[in-house]
Amino acid sequence: MNNEELNLYAATASGIEAIAGQELRDMGYDVQVENGRVAFKGNMHDVLRTNLWLRTADRIKIILIQFPAKTFDDIFDTVSAMPWDQWLPMDAKFPVNGRSKNSKLFSVSDIQAVTKKAIVSQMAEAYHRKSRFPESGALFPLEIALNKDVATLTLDTTGDSLFKRGYRQEKGDAPLKENFAAALIKLTSWHTDMPFVDPMCGSGTIPIEAALIGRNIAPGINRHVVCEDWHPDYRKMADQLKEEAHASETNPVLDITGYDIDGSMIDIAKLNANGAGVLHDIQFKQLAVKDFSSDQEDGVLIANPPYGKRLGDQKSVRQIYKQMGQAFKPMTTWSKYILTADLQFESFYGEKATKRRKLYNGALRTDYFQFWGHRNHNK
Repeated sequence: MNNEELNLYAATASGIEAIAGQELRDMGYDVQVENGRVAFKGNMHDVLRTNLWLRTADRIKIILIQFPAKTFDDIFDTVSAMPWDQWLPMDAKFPVNGRSKNSKLFSVSDIQAVTKKAIVSQMAEAYHRKSRFPESGALFPLEIALNKDVATLTLDTTGDSLFKRGYRQEKGDAPLKENFAAALIKLTSWHTDMPFVDPMCGSGTIPIEAALIGRNIAPGINRHVVCEDWHPDYRKMADQLKEEAHASETNPVLDITGYDIDGSMIDIAKLNANGAGVLHDIQFKQLAVKDFSSDQEDGVLIANPPYGKRLGDQKSVRQIYKQMGQAFKPMTTWSKYILTADLQFESFYGEKATKRRKLYNGALRTDYFQFWGHRNHNK
């Protein structure tokens, strides 16, 4: 399996597919951007490499097979004909998740049960076992997803989602996922030689992700993915890739600042930045957004203000939008990017966005309002 070419995909949040696709292209892969995922090909080395380096994806999956599935016999016959002993050792733990959409077979529990039964029947024959399998070994998370009577059987190589970088010690009230924060940065015009500000940084996720990008630190450097446990060779490969990643880290002088009105959040942000190894790359300061100003030029600002989803909050949140508009107005050379679920944001902020982009923060529809600065070319 080490050098065998596999059909892979990186699963992403809705609206972020193109960014993950660009990351994969930058890594040298041919990609096909689809809804909620980016398809590409590679071997197990590529699986480990993409798990280590992709900043905006959720997980990497191997597509084992796609086939028409109108009856349970279709599933059983196709799945039991696969060489499962080449994928799963005898002690493998292999839970099967199911999904069904617009298909004749809609009972997810039955779809899962038939798939599991088919795998066990092939393994029983291959391993000459009549009794049940112990499932005490490494985890091989399988999923069978039916859509319009076509079944796709996948093997998840990641385990816990890639947004779990391992540096977050503490969370705020509504923390952004790390890979979503990385996507927000990738959608800006920021380069490492420019000032970067998050005026409402909460637990620090956006400035931390900016520092990881700025220093070329692999987002998965401090974490483990499930496929490392599948074979001793994969663990060795993962260790080798991490060594190479450490060697490629850079140490530029970064100008990244995170502000928050709440001093306890600043303490949490510092703790998280320390966990990510970038505390000395970021300045964190307690400050209300209405008091924020900057005499620097040509910077990038990203804000994820409260959305005011509860009606009682809306008035105070819209007051904050107004304060933001007033505070940021003099910063004409800066590009400002603001994420909110309040689609009337511009009228309270007091300026029309250059561009809006629809993104899903979890299940919540949000818009990324982009106000492009007029760069000062006379510097």
